[in-house]
Amino acid sequence: MLYIGADHRGYNLKEEIKKFLKEEKIEFNDLGNLNHDQNDDYPDFAKEVALKVSSSERDKGILICGSGIGMSIAANKIKGIRAGLCLSGYMAKEAKQSANINILCLSADLTDPATAKTIVRNWLEADFKKEERYLRRIEKINQLSSLTKEN
Repeated sequence: MLYIGADHRGYNLKEEIKKFLKEEKIEFNDLGNLNHDQNDDYPDFAKEVALKVSSSERDKGILICGSGIGMSIAANKIKGIRAGLCLSGYMAKEAKQSANINILCLSADLTDPATAKTIVRNWLEADFKKEERYLRRIEKINQLSSLTKEN
């Protein structure tokens, strides 16, 4: 399943991406915000999407806020999440192929709807290169979640 979420700054772009996903017959589940609410907080939507995505290796997510940075930071706090902010189709393809990101983060302030559709398409169509070096790097990323200053 593909889960999508956005705060108030990402709401309009999310609605455009939903239209695109429907046109492409890509099944998705909108986890909010379901209406434009100026007082919502992006970590709430990052949490909902990231928890869903972390429960299955097949699930993916798209998160949208103003810069895309807040969503990326918040989602990456959830174990098993590799969220990446992508501003171009190239970045999305590369992020999937080499880092196997399972949540695509978008910047509503910097990304017009046409570019966002290209980014989403490239990310969804790209396949992870299961080469040893990429697998090794992801394992090292996974090990970082248990580190503290004392380690």
